Amino acid sequence: MGPHPAVAAIRLAVRRVLHDVLTETTNENRTDAHGTPPAPLVLVACSGGADSMALASALAFEARKLSVRAGGITVDHGLQDGSDLRAAEVVARLREMNLDPVESVAVRVGREGGPEAAARDARYAALDEAADRLGAAAVLLGHTRDDQAETVLLGLARGSGIRSLSGMAAVSGAAGRYRRPFLALDRQTARKACLVQSIPVWDDPHNTDPAYTRSRLRHEGLPALEKALGKGVVEALARTAQLSRDDADALDSWAAAADSSVRDEAGQLECAKLYGLPPAVRRRVLRRAVIAEGAPAGSLFARHIEEVDRLITSWRGQGAINLPGRVEARRQGGRLVIRQG
Repeated sequence: MGPHPAVAAIRLAVRRVLHDVLTETTNENRTDAHGTPPAPLVLVACSGGADSMALASALAFEARKLSVRAGGITVDHGLQDGSDLRAAEVVARLREMNLDPVESVAVRVGREGGPEAAARDARYAALDEAADRLGAAAVLLGHTRDDQAETVLLGLARGSGIRSLSGMAAVSGAAGRYRRPFLALDRQTARKACLVQSIPVWDDPHNTDPAYTRSRLRHEGLPALEKALGKGVVEALARTAQLSRDDADALDSWAAAADSSVRDEAGQLECAKLYGLPPAVRRRVLRRAVIAEGAPAGSLFARHIEEVDRLITSWRGQGAINLPGRVEARRQGGRLVIRQG
């Protein structure tokens, strides 16, 4: 008799990702002193919640059957009393699964962008540092289809454009470091997999705290949508994410190709040539240019780019536009000049 359907589903999702990692590392033609390709290290980012514990269990099971080393990282954000003890418990449970190496990394969460964004930034910085230090080929994240639906709705509420509607990518980060095997699986599948395997999980109280936007969306917003529109909202939002990602990727490629065609010999952006681009492409060129001059991508919103775009489409002699990162954009002599002030 095979494993429970939920367990089979999470293992299959992880197996596919591990095969991708193995293929990529093989294509890099790296070998050890004996001419044998080294077993890549794959880490799981684990909070102790059902999603990440299910992911850890599937990684531990599948890695044993493949030429993959499996380890784990838990990040202690220090935002709750006893967080260090919980992190130690997660480390112990990962080691019981025979993951190695396993580490707990403590971080200090700042305030920029709000508590959720600041915690996320601190977490990814810690995961990047650990992956670099340990030489990991990939870091697995336990985001599910439900998380994807929430991300799409948050992007829609912010009015940030099609890229925000594309949600989370299955592969992201530098050199495709971050992998999300569970984006096609719902949260209940992960929780059921833990239950039938008797894996203890920790339910973060922040996930039910109405002070947090995502928590309100999860427990109030999505249920209200399903009540009004019927079941299937989560699946529809996840499909929207994939369709939006395909469109956004195509437009980003178009903008990258168009960038050099709208610059003069000195590399300055020419307003007349920018005006001739379709708005969706032009705004992407502008966003790329602003980020290249030092504006933090996470602090650059659609309204900022719209203001810069007006220097091209609605020029009335207006002054410089101040942007995040002390970057300013102004129209000067038919050129769009973007620089740090």
